[in-house]
Amino acid sequence: MIQAKLIPSLDKCFPGTDIAGLSAIEEISVLRGERLSLQLAYRGKDPTKPRREWYTPRVSGRLAEYARLRLVDFVPSLMPAYPDRVDDNYLSTEPGLYPDLLSELPMRGMVPVLSFQTRCLWITIEIPDDLPGGTYELEVGLYSGDTAAATATARVMVIPARLPEGKMYVTQWLHCDCLADYYSVGIFSERHWGIIENFVRTAVANGINTLLTPVFTPPLDTAVGGERPTVQLVGVRVDGGEYSFDYTKLDRWLDMCGRTGIKYFEISHLFTQWGAAHAPKIVATVDGVEKRIFGWDTEAAGPEYTRFLRTFIPDFLEHMKSRGLDKRCIFHISDEPRLEHLEQYAKSRAVVADLLDGYTVADALSSFEFWGRGIVSTPIPSNNHIEPFLKAKVPGLWTYYCCSQGVDVSNRFFAMPGARTRAIGMQFYKYDIAGFLQWGYNFYFNQFSCDRVNPYLDSTGGYFVPSGDAYSVYPSHDGRALESMRIVHFFEALQDRRAMDLCGQYYGKERVVAEMERIIGEIKFSKCPGRSEELLAVRERINQLISEAVGG
Repeated sequence: MIQAKLIPSLDKCFPGTDIAGLSAIEEISVLRGERLSLQLAYRGKDPTKPRREWYTPRVSGRLAEYARLRLVDFVPSLMPAYPDRVDDNYLSTEPGLYPDLLSELPMRGMVPVLSFQTRCLWITIEIPDDLPGGTYELEVGLYSGDTAAATATARVMVIPARLPEGKMYVTQWLHCDCLADYYSVGIFSERHWGIIENFVRTAVANGINTLLTPVFTPPLDTAVGGERPTVQLVGVRVDGGEYSFDYTKLDRWLDMCGRTGIKYFEISHLFTQWGAAHAPKIVATVDGVEKRIFGWDTEAAGPEYTRFLRTFIPDFLEHMKSRGLDKRCIFHISDEPRLEHLEQYAKSRAVVADLLDGYTVADALSSFEFWGRGIVSTPIPSNNHIEPFLKAKVPGLWTYYCCSQGVDVSNRFFAMPGARTRAIGMQFYKYDIAGFLQWGYNFYFNQFSCDRVNPYLDSTGGYFVPSGDAYSVYPSHDGRALESMRIVHFFEALQDRRAMDLCGQYYGKERVVAEMERIIGEIKFSKCPGRSEELLAVRERINQLISEAVGG
């Protein structure tokens, strides 16, 4: 006997989860152009059966042709959270196996059923833009030959309104060196370019529209005095003391972005992380010899690096203008400067401030002083330090989270409920958040990028960060990015925000927020639901309002 139940995508089932305690999905609504994700939780219950049997999953009904099936796999976590930065809204803080990886079905499209162990089949349905509105029966079953061993059904109501495009900047940092290292390929070899494009396509499919563009090797997560592998899209020559630049690799990158759907280019930081005190690593051909010309031994605002930047930036902008892309660039000074770095940050910024006038210059930081004193025009505060920026009504405000945001706020750790990850969509909408940044799309190194990490075995980067912070996709054996539950939960948050935008077109934002808060209480960054039912009830109300507005 197999016990099976259709459940929300937000629920995380462990091997010992009791399916009887899970809330089944009986009906769910969706907009045209939306991606719907569900799970079939199943569990072998017959002690007379072998320890493992293989069954073929099948989807039946009108929506079956739009469905994709995967298996939810478990990944070990030796540090689900920092012990001193937790709250009550975690599934567990104990080391163990956590559901996260969405794997292709093994055994030529089958799933394993084990006695007394709960597993989940992941169902993704891409709703076409032109699908007629109405209610569709969806059946998911596990079959042995033509015999159904278990089935579960739900009704999917398609609302005849199209989910609009997103309006936010969304970035999760792509680490090209991690891909070259993991797959043991040369940097910017043909194989490397192919892998990069595969990973970018998956990023775009999950709502990422802004890509960290390494014009020079990004000075991120690097030990002071250390180096990451050189990932530099702009060629630099120094002949007789004069600089010139080659944009061949950059143009290939921009062409790739055009093919894959990337809209904005996040130019790698012009100064080092955590203080803006030095130059990033920059390699050049000097009088015919390739060598490093700037790095940790270079003073950020020193005369030679200043001369370099004041030569490079105008040249770079002219090149981007020639492609019609300059206004789609976002520039960074330094990542995560603290208050004690304010004077140094201001000094470094002054080197390029006039050159970047009229362009977006944004940095992740948490001290309000940087914006209050006019040193940063587009601050990106963490979501647990955002309140002063909201009170000041900072225009075009972004937010971010990383390893430190583990109490009260939304994040994407393995150990957090899916509803907590998805809740950020409501927060984006209520507070008109213009952009979101997360530092690890595929960071497969440990702290300070000293060593490679196998993300299937070590999800913490060598006890560096809680599981889930460093990456949201896994590297497949053939150079593709495999999604995690967490990247889907975040994409669902982005879809929620887009649905709220559409609802606001009919009713106004004030009404939409009021309707949501009647269900879930006050929406604020420091409050996240832990139960899927609460969040899904909010989204169902949004869909109901849209349906009433369009007569669906």
